[in-house]
This record gives sequence, C-alpha cells and structure tokens, in this order.
Amino acid sequence: MADGHASSQQPTSPGGRSHESGDHSPRSNVREQDRFLPIANISRIMKKVLPSNGKIAKDAKDTVQECVSEFISFVTSEASDKCQKEKRKTINGDDLLWAMATLGFEDYIEPLRLYLSRYRE
Repeated sequence: MADGHASSQQPTSPGGRSHESGDHSPRSNVREQDRFLPIANISRIMKKVLPSNGKIAKDAKDTVQECVSEFISFVTSEASDKCQKEKRKTINGDDLLWAMATLGFEDYIEPLRLYLSRYRE
C-alpha cells in the first residue's frame, strides 16, 4: 500500500479460498433455497437438544442454517479440490475427514472416523 493503491489480495480461508463478497464461484449462481439445508431439518435438529417447552427464534434458525450450510460447502470444496488433483470424480467419507483435518478440525476426526466405520458395517 506504500504506492497509495489498495492491495488486490483478498482475505482467504485456511484452505486458501477467497471470502470476498463478489463470489464468482459456481455457488454464486445457485438459488439460496438450493444452497441451504432445509430450515425444517435444521429446526428439528435444534429442538432435539432443548427442553420440550423450549422455543427457537426464527433468526436463530436462519443463522444456524446459514452457518451449517457454509461449513458443509467449505469442507466439501476442500475435499473436491483433493479429488480433482487425484483425478477422481467421487468424494468419499475419507476425503471429507481429510479435508476437515486440513482445515483445522482435527478434534472431530476420530469420532467421525468411528461413526463412518459403523455406518459402513
């Protein structure tokens, strides 16, 4: 910035992706309802951990819906990059675990690996 011009570098995620608001990825052309998990599913999962008389504000559901959907997209994108480099077309559970470890979610790997193993039985 010493020359008076703004830096052209955009902030990046741990995986190196840009978080600029002018997203030019294929996701930017996807309808919002197709990009987010269904709000009914989000609400049902949230209600499972509340007392029977607990209530959840709409903005809380919307926020969780957006965060969960973004997290899934973030991890899946990293796994997809790995598969493309390996010239594979199908992302599997191990690719997702690898992506999560790469992105700094190491604490979740072993419980998820156990779940994946039981799921495959």
